Amino acid sequence: MKDLVKRKRLRHSLIILFTALIFTLPFLFNNNYFLSVSVIIGIYTIVVIGLCLLMGYAGQISLGHAAFYGLGAYTSGILTSTYDISPWIAILIGAVGTGILAYMIGIPIFRLKEHYLALATLGLGLIIHVVLMEEVEITGGPSGLSKTIPYLSIGSLKLNTDFKYYFLVWAVALLAVILANNVVHSRIGRALRSIHGSEFAAQSLGVDTGKFKLQVFALSAAYASVAGSLYAHYITFISPSPFDLMTSIQFVVMAVVGGLSSIWGPFLGVAGITVLAQGLKAVVPTVMPNAGGEYEIVVYGIILVIVMIFLPEGLTSGLINIYEGWRYRKEKADETS
Repeated sequence: MKDLVKRKRLRHSLIILFTALIFTLPFLFNNNYFLSVSVIIGIYTIVVIGLCLLMGYAGQISLGHAAFYGLGAYTSGILTSTYDISPWIAILIGAVGTGILAYMIGIPIFRLKEHYLALATLGLGLIIHVVLMEEVEITGGPSGLSKTIPYLSIGSLKLNTDFKYYFLVWAVALLAVILANNVVHSRIGRALRSIHGSEFAAQSLGVDTGKFKLQVFALSAAYASVAGSLYAHYITFISPSPFDLMTSIQFVVMAVVGGLSSIWGPFLGVAGITVLAQGLKAVVPTVMPNAGGEYEIVVYGIILVIVMIFLPEGLTSGLINIYEGWRYRKEKADETS
């Protein structure tokens, strides 16, 4: 009981410290480039939190999450720019609609297992990307939406700068963390972990595995949709290219690097991969002038191999293990001294 109370206090302390750090950074590093990258990290973190719930806790892989990310972006973009609907209502419509669509699509998809499930989600992502490319009258096709997407605003405060948008994105990201944390430590979270451990064993104990898999799939899709909407209102222009297969692979790599079974893993994974990607964009053209975007796939593959060999549980568990090893050695040294 005491250990449970300590863990609960630790989780609350981490959330408070993380919140204080996040909302202090813009005042310490107040330049547009840092804020812009931080906004993108916050948006990606929301997607990857949902993906970690699906992959790390329910044990169900998805290689098409960029599709839900894109659906959220296009729903907000089309409803606000074409039909003059409030951006906040458009975000809600996008999240609910994407969640319902994911639930319906998940009914046949989750009849598949392992590699077949991965291929099905991959196909789903490709289909939605093709629809975004080909439905020119609705989506604008490869050129993107022709009308400018409006900025978000809170009352008379227009969120039209990186500094202002930073606080909104990270407030949503923190809410996503808190919601995911509550899910993980609830009855649903225990059911998801049992499915991850052994679906057959969970079924034998009376867990409705199909229902829980569909629910977490819909929740992760809604997370991605909200992130897509925030991206659309931040950039104020969207085209299909940011929602392709490469983006889905990037999300999976971020989740694996951070740690699939950790709610705090997404932040570390997204920050690490985003910073690395920015560095590659600056360095690779100078080293290999003729290199195209394919080098990113090679780098992501190398990162996955290294992480799976040396840190199979991701950066979060690796850092915790290093800290606990240091603390254990310190306690032993204190006892002998």
